[in-house]
Amino acid sequence: MVTAPTGIVVGLDGSEQGNCALIWAAREAQRRRRPLHLVTAYSVPIFAASGLDGGYATVDDDVIRQGAEAVLQQAAAKVADYNIELDARVENGDAAGVLREMSETAELLVFGSRGKGGFVGRLLGSVSSALPAHSKCPTVTVPLSCAGRLGEPVEQASGRHGKSDSININARSAEVLDVVTVGVDGSDRARLAVLLAAEQARRADRTLRVVCAIPPFNGSLSWVPAPLDRDAVFRDINEQLAAGKRWLASHFPGLLIETELVEGPPVEVLIRETKSSELVVLGTRGRGGFAGMLLGSTTDGVLHHAKGPVMVVRDKGGDPRLADRAEFGPVFKG
Repeated sequence: MVTAPTGIVVGLDGSEQGNCALIWAAREAQRRRRPLHLVTAYSVPIFAASGLDGGYATVDDDVIRQGAEAVLQQAAAKVADYNIELDARVENGDAAGVLREMSETAELLVFGSRGKGGFVGRLLGSVSSALPAHSKCPTVTVPLSCAGRLGEPVEQASGRHGKSDSININARSAEVLDVVTVGVDGSDRARLAVLLAAEQARRADRTLRVVCAIPPFNGSLSWVPAPLDRDAVFRDINEQLAAGKRWLASHFPGLLIETELVEGPPVEVLIRETKSSELVVLGTRGRGGFAGMLLGSTTDGVLHHAKGPVMVVRDKGGDPRLADRAEFGPVFKG
């Protein structure tokens, strides 16, 4: 029997996206003092024969498994210098399904986004689309574009000369602030996201930045029959943000907290935050809430275009940390 993972699980497929996720996960495991589980998964493809005799042809399972094991060996060597407990496992089955099952006991799932190439060439693409909405624990998606933050060189083809050049994006790391940003919209789904973002900021000794974005009044709200007092709406939401900030400060003494109300399309606002924040935290599948900012479509939009790591948190209504949620303030708690 293989012990169910209880620490941080990182999904790998040998791609550059997977390597970025690996480095981020190793740093987080060291920070949290939690074990790191390296995982890759595969299923053996079956091809229908075209001959008159019918039947099926299969690919040698041993060959594929050896390739998967090689991916994990390389990954383990890459993070060997980190002061973490480490294990690696190859699983047979659909990657998204395997990691979804592991999320039942894991503390955090980490993976790259839109993997291309690598082992089987499809693990990260399917996983990054399916898991954030279905995982039982928080997930972190690490895009290739933040490789420079992690000290990872990236091979990218030059469109002009057709050559492959190693791109050093380390200069961009100077733009990344020591900030953990969380998006709030008043939905119930944002509650736990705020708490986990605060815990992450305190653990990493970072500033917590709470952002609420509302669509421009001249667009999505033009259907409202009665005119809205824009200044009054902004004033009311800022008061709610201030109340939420006081609540957080009482539960996380010493944590530096900033709040900001931004007028603009939520997806665009949050994507912009991923460029300068060390981590952006979002809830998922919100229902209602102010402007419905954290609906699944918004979370998906941010994940597909993020320039930095994004944590997605599914609300657990029975979480004891939410027992006194009445003190939150409407923008934080719905």
